[in-house]
Amino acid sequence: MSIRKPLLAGNWKMYKNTGEAVELVEGLKKNLGGVTDREILVCTPFTALYAVGRALKGSNIKLGAQNLFWEPKGAYTGEIAPGMLVDTGCSYAIIGHSERRQYFGENDGSVNKKMKAAFSAGLTPIVCVGETLQEREQNVTFKVIERQVNTGIEGLDEEQAKKLVIAYEPVWAIGTGKTATPQQAEEVHAYIRKLYLKLYGNAASDAVRILYGGSVKPDNTSELMKEPNIDGGLVGGASLEVDSFTKIVKYKV
Repeated sequence: MSIRKPLLAGNWKMYKNTGEAVELVEGLKKNLGGVTDREILVCTPFTALYAVGRALKGSNIKLGAQNLFWEPKGAYTGEIAPGMLVDTGCSYAIIGHSERRQYFGENDGSVNKKMKAAFSAGLTPIVCVGETLQEREQNVTFKVIERQVNTGIEGLDEEQAKKLVIAYEPVWAIGTGKTATPQQAEEVHAYIRKLYLKLYGNAASDAVRILYGGSVKPDNTSELMKEPNIDGGLVGGASLEVDSFTKIVKYKV
C-alpha cells in the first residue's frame, strides 16, 4: 500500500455562482463528513472562495483556487495574489492547468514562478502537466512531460519537493469523455516519479502525490486508483454534482 494519502480534488472551472457553490459544498459535507483516509479538496471560482471557505470551516473538506499570480501585491489589474487566497481559507492552488496554457499563454516559466509564489504564501501547489492528442500521436509524450517537469518544477527545497502535488492531465482526455486507460495513465505517472527522483531524490519522489486528471468519473476511479503511482484525481465535470463527486471520493479499491 502507498504511504501517500490519496487526494481527490474537484476543479469547478468557470461554473457555479456563490449560492450554487455553497449549496454544493453543504451537500458534500453531509455525504463526506466521515471520510478520514483520503484528502478532499474543492477548487471553486474566485468569486465563491470566501463564502465556500466559511461554509467549509471545521469540516474535512479543503479549499483551493484555480490560479494565482506570482507577485505578492502590486499594480496587476485583474490578478489575484497568493496571500489573498490564503485570506479566503485556501490551502491549495492549481497551477498551469492545460486550459491556462491553451487559452492564456501560460508556459513552463510562468508555472515555475507561480509554484514558488504559492509555496512562499503557504499554499500547496497542484502543478499540471500533460500532452495534447497531436503530441501523443507523434510519440513525444515523454519528451513533453520531461520538459514540463524539468523546467516547470525546478528549484524547490527539500520540504517543498515532498509537499508538491503534480497532476497528469492528458489534454486529449479533458472534457472529451475519453479517458487514458489505467495502464496508459500509470505509465506516465511512473515516468513522472522517475523524473522527480532525478530532480529531488528518493524521499521526495516517494512522498510527492501525482493525481490523474482527464474525464475522471465514478465508474473509472477505482480502476485508476489501483495503479501504484496514481495518488488521486483532479476531477472536472464530475465534481460539479454532489452525488458523482461523493462516489468518486468514496471509491473502493
